[in-house]
Amino acid sequence: MAKPALAEAVADRAPSATMVTGYDQRHLDTYSGLLDAEADGAEWDEAALLVLRIDPIREPERARRAWETHLARARWLAAHGYWHLLRAQN
Repeated sequence: MAKPALAEAVADRAPSATMVTGYDQRHLDTYSGLLDAEADGAEWDEAALLVLRIDPIREPERARRAWETHLARARWLAAHGYWHLLRAQN
C-alpha cells in the first residue's frame, strides 16, 4: 500500500457536512488511500499509520476515531460527494 502525499495533517475527525468542504478537497488523496486500504483488506491500525500517519500504538483512540470518520467520509464522497466536485468544476 502506497503512502499518499499529504499537504497537511489530518484532523481528528473528518467533516460530516452534506457538501464537499475545502478540507475534503485538500484530502482527496487521503480518502482515496483509505478506500484502497479497505479494498486491500488492510486492518484499521495499518491504514491509520500508513494513510493518516497517526500512530495507533501511541494514540489509539485518536487513530481509531480519525480512521473511522475519514473512512466514512471517503465512502460518502465516493457515493455522493463526487457530484459536488463535478458541479464545482463546471
